[in-house]
Amino acid sequence: MSQTCDVVVLLSGTGSNLQALIDSTRTGDSQVRIAAVISNRADAFGLQRAREAGIDTRSLDHKAFDGREAFDAALIELIDAFNPKLVVLAGFMRILSADFVRHYAGRLLNIHPSLLPKYKGLHTHQRALEAGDTEHGCSVHFVTEELDGGPLVVQAVIPVELHDSPQSLAQRVHTQEHLIYPMAVRWFAEGRLSLGEQGTLLDGQLLAASGHLIRT
Repeated sequence: MSQTCDVVVLLSGTGSNLQALIDSTRTGDSQVRIAAVISNRADAFGLQRAREAGIDTRSLDHKAFDGREAFDAALIELIDAFNPKLVVLAGFMRILSADFVRHYAGRLLNIHPSLLPKYKGLHTHQRALEAGDTEHGCSVHFVTEELDGGPLVVQAVIPVELHDSPQSLAQRVHTQEHLIYPMAVRWFAEGRLSLGEQGTLLDGQLLAASGHLIRT
């Protein structure tokens, strides 16, 4: 019997990547079990998605804490109560403290809407268009203390089209996010994906700096 990998998902918003993860666990052979969904916003729609799927939810208001470290310490305590093997950031709009990142080193994943290392931070679609890029996409990476800077796991590359707006680009990137994030989480759950001293390992092999590339 294959072992289940308990996952805690952190989010702040609508939770479309959470929904993709929930949908991916409904296949009979999935080893991923979403143990809980935690948000720093009690009104986040992602919490409703989780409740509808029968998943435990918690909210922890960062404004109730005196600073980032105090919030992150409480968040660690809340997450660890579920004893997850993996913590997944799915639109969690908080910059995490070094202590938090170190606590979950090697078992903390994030998805970012650009082809990292390009366009860390916000407004990635607008920035890609302004730069005249011919390709754009999204990246799953292990989280380290450098913002959007951890070792890459997988990137989906899409062509930028002549008529693209930030909105149309965002829509196509989202479609790819919903494919590659469940894929990366599944690899981790199956024991295929890990973070080594030199970078990301998939099936025991060190991946290139760009991670596993998927072109559409």
